[in-house]
Amino acid sequence: GRMADDKDVLRDVWFGRIPTCFTLYQDEITEREAEPFYLLLPRMSYLTLVTDKVKKHFLKVMKAEDVEEMWFDFEGTSLKWHYPIGLLFDLHASNTALPWSITVHFKNFPERDLLHCPSNSVIEAHFMSSIKEADALKHKSQVINDMQKKDHKQLWMGLQNDKFDQFWAMNRKLMEYPTEEGGFRYIPFRIYLTMSDRPFIQKLFRPISPDGHTHTLGDLLKEVYPVAISNDEESKHYQVVIHGIEPLLETPLQWLSEHLSHPDNFLHISVIPAPSD
Repeated sequence: GRMADDKDVLRDVWFGRIPTCFTLYQDEITEREAEPFYLLLPRMSYLTLVTDKVKKHFLKVMKAEDVEEMWFDFEGTSLKWHYPIGLLFDLHASNTALPWSITVHFKNFPERDLLHCPSNSVIEAHFMSSIKEADALKHKSQVINDMQKKDHKQLWMGLQNDKFDQFWAMNRKLMEYPTEEGGFRYIPFRIYLTMSDRPFIQKLFRPISPDGHTHTLGDLLKEVYPVAISNDEESKHYQVVIHGIEPLLETPLQWLSEHLSHPDNFLHISVIPAPSD
């Protein structure tokens, strides 16, 4: 039945992994050759939350005085740890061969591009503030405010420890809405463009039109970033990617919000140039 299928979608999203090869930046000072380190990165997590092993691996060949805060780049683009990993991949590396090749740095932290991440509590604070922002859009904050501190903690621990059931036991409450309303108040989404200096586009957008029609992904793009869906039949200029797939433009936004949101409760949508043949 549909419910079972939907639960499978949630599982597939949660357990999505990206095979990744971490290589030490060539100018880092090491005592001996640093071997690359391979890891399956969880799409729905954050780089700084899942790379302790990477750090330990490279520290084995480095002196303490040569080590400052670890940060990452892909082909010269600094990777923002506060974006979910799957989004970083979709935005910057969608059409490159796997494993994803990430460069590791321990010096010259790019202050202008990246936030510092001194501890996991910084990641938790960022994650919880996203969930609160999403619930303000969906339910005027009523659901998140009705939860207790330990419920908030359960969402975070579920993400941090990769516990699907623990996370969804609480997160499903954030996905409910009154049947007669047909969906959330507004859809929490962000549209990211590689070709822009703007970090992302975010506007108020309802899942249901005033006359009761179901809004689709195509409706959202038409309204917010029409360039993404060209009517130019012979050539497709952009790909619209969520969790590594290109959903049909006819897909209802409410369904996408319930099933393809990241754990932070936002739909993170990448609009990237289509590969030229």
